[in-house]
Amino acid sequence: MPDQAAQKNTTIEGEQLALALAGFADEMQAEDIAILDLRGLSSIADYFVICTGTSSPHVKAIRREVTEKLEQAHGLRARASEGGAESGWLVLDYIDVILHIFHRERREVYSLEDLWSDAGRVPFEPAFGGGA
Repeated sequence: MPDQAAQKNTTIEGEQLALALAGFADEMQAEDIAILDLRGLSSIADYFVICTGTSSPHVKAIRREVTEKLEQAHGLRARASEGGAESGWLVLDYIDVILHIFHRERREVYSLEDLWSDAGRVPFEPAFGGGA
């Protein structure tokens, strides 16, 4: 029987990683999912995936499911994680892609889409209606 670890696609990166993160967040009914293409604009990351949770438990559930599913499907773990559900903003750093999970109020305050208004948008079609 083949080794499960050998079957994992550990080479996922860039836009495909951003789309995978957005898809996993969408499966948890994250709202207003947006993918910003920061290539050529920032040395921080190539892509931001931004989504909204409706409550602290929802924000925690999005983080838990995204991290578990990405590790199961692709063998990837976040390089760093910052913030807590109570702070209203969780950040998961996958080096070339950074996932931001916000409470609605925090997302409006920090308005990353406005801050990075020069960034292109990567098309994403949510299965559960979570697109921005």
